[in-house]
Parts: sequence; C-alpha cells; structure tokens
Amino acid sequence: MPDGTNPIRTPFNETPAEAEAIEVAKGILWLRISLPMALDHVNAYALRDADGWTVIDTGLNTRRTRAIWQSVFDGPLKGAPVRRLVVTHHHPDHVGLAGWFQSQGIELWMTRTAWLFARMLTLDEQAQATDEQVLFWRRAGMDAETLEKRRSERPFNFADIVHPMPLGFTRLVEGDTIEMGGRVWDIRFGHGHAPDHATFWSRDGELVIGGDQLLATISPNIGVYATEPEADPVGDWMAACEALQPFALESQLVLPGHKLPYTGLPSRMRQLIENHHRALDRLRDHIAKGPCTAAECFPPLFKRKIDEGTYGLALVEAVAHVNHLYRIGDLSRRLRADGAWEYALA
Repeated sequence: MPDGTNPIRTPFNETPAEAEAIEVAKGILWLRISLPMALDHVNAYALRDADGWTVIDTGLNTRRTRAIWQSVFDGPLKGAPVRRLVVTHHHPDHVGLAGWFQSQGIELWMTRTAWLFARMLTLDEQAQATDEQVLFWRRAGMDAETLEKRRSERPFNFADIVHPMPLGFTRLVEGDTIEMGGRVWDIRFGHGHAPDHATFWSRDGELVIGGDQLLATISPNIGVYATEPEADPVGDWMAACEALQPFALESQLVLPGHKLPYTGLPSRMRQLIENHHRALDRLRDHIAKGPCTAAECFPPLFKRKIDEGTYGLALVEAVAHVNHLYRIGDLSRRLRADGAWEYALA
C-alpha cells in the first residue's frame, strides 16, 4: 500500500492467485494470467452479464495460458458461458488467445485498427529479418555486433505467441457506449502505446478499464517500428493523455492491464504527461553535449543498464523520443556514413 502522502492508492495488497479471481466490484472479477517474462502477468477481467460473461484481454497463446483459462472457466466463472471477448489493444499479451476464444464460438470485440494490426502481424511470418527491419535498425544506430546477430537469426514473429485469428470481429468505436457487467461504459481511445487503444469508463463514475494506457506504477513502452519508421507515438501519447485527463475522477477505481488496480487517476494522468516531458528535457540536455544516434540516447531516457533482453524495447522507445523532438523542430539530423541518423539540437 502507498504511504499517506501518495494520492495513488490501491485497495489490494497482491494479485489473485493463478486461476483464481478477486471481485473488484459487483459482478466484475479480476484474473491474473501468467506471462513468461520479467513482467510476469497480464490482468484480465470477467464481467457478469445476464446471459454469461464478457472477458477483457487474454494473455499469450501458450499451453499454460490455455490451461489457466480452462481452470478459470470451470472455477471462478462457475461454468457459465463466455459470450464475448473484448480486447483493449493488439499487443500479444492482450490479444494472444483471441482466435482460440473465437474457435469456441465466442464473439470478438476490438477496435478496427487493433484487429487489423493483430491479424496482419499473425500472417506476416518471417524466417529472417527483412531488408526494411535491417534498415530501420541501422538508421537507429544499433551497434554492429547486435545488428549482425539479428540479421542472421530468426526474428520474433507475432504468430509465435498469438493464436491464428479468423475473419470476423465486432468493431469498438470511439464515443460509443458498451454494456458490460450490468453497467454502461463510454468507449474512449488512447494512443501512443498502441493505436486506437480502447479504454472503458463506467457511466456511474466508479470504474475505468484502462488496459496499458492507464498503468499506476510503470510506464508502458512507447516505440517506433519498421512498419512506420517516422511515426511520433510520444506525441500521440501526450495528446491522448491530455484528451483523457478531463474524464479522470478521484472516485474511480482503475482496472489496468498490469500491476494493481488503483484510485487517484487525476494525479496519475498528470504524472503520465509530466514523466515524458521530463524524459524529453533530459534527452535535449544529452544531445546538447554532442550529436548522437537514437541508440546512444539510452542513458538519459532509462537511467539504468540496458541488457540484451531489454535492448529491443529500449531502442524502439529511444527512436520514438528522438522522432518526437525532430518532428517538433527541436532536433536536426544527418545521415552518417554508416547509415545511422545522427541527431543534434536544431
């Protein structure tokens, strides 16, 4: 629990045990779905409807995850049917079993952008890195040893951990409402971490289902990828936070995609905005000392050692931050002889 000076609080001391549930509000269960990584679980939620359950998010497509869900169906959901799966955004830990749910006759609801990304990525399986990926890494300033290793090894494929997705979904539309768990929810989109990330705000002012857009104690990765190398997700993120901020209430219990549910959303919204402004200020100060590539901007952005396991996420986030400063005119760039973009203060 936070101390008395922290406006962001949680009524829960720990996450549910695997295949068990905690009722966070009447008819709403919080489930812990394990992940085989440092961030060791994703939160899923089950909302009791008149004719069965609506489930929010799924975890990865693994044998263990499918077994967890089967135990959930038989245990906390008491054998009542799951009628609908709602996926907040297209990242594997949230959409990984969507196709598996659909194979059991469960209706899938997603934003159009999230569904298109997820289905496209599951179909885009590569045995080796594409020329576009290699060019993106080179432009970002990836060190030669890492670049050569990545060129020669099989890359991560979305399909490795996401179940095949059949055609057909129901579209979540920004500004619409959805009925789940005996409540009416306003659908509002976040951006930056994932395009058209769906968040849900109960009309009674009690609950927000925030996915990865509204985490309490960690910041979601905001990255640029070879699919859109000139993108500005940092700008998208801050604009989305500004747009969502007026709807934040102290009374709301936020149900996030990771870590613990919490209250104090107005303060957290301010933090989410200020954290990136501070990171951008540190980045400007770093680049003022001399031109550098995105890969040479890890120290001011992360203030910790980046190891092989976190290098990929750090690189795409570094590119996101230099892209933003370049987009708003604070940086200039030139292409070095080795093919990397080198940034300097404009």
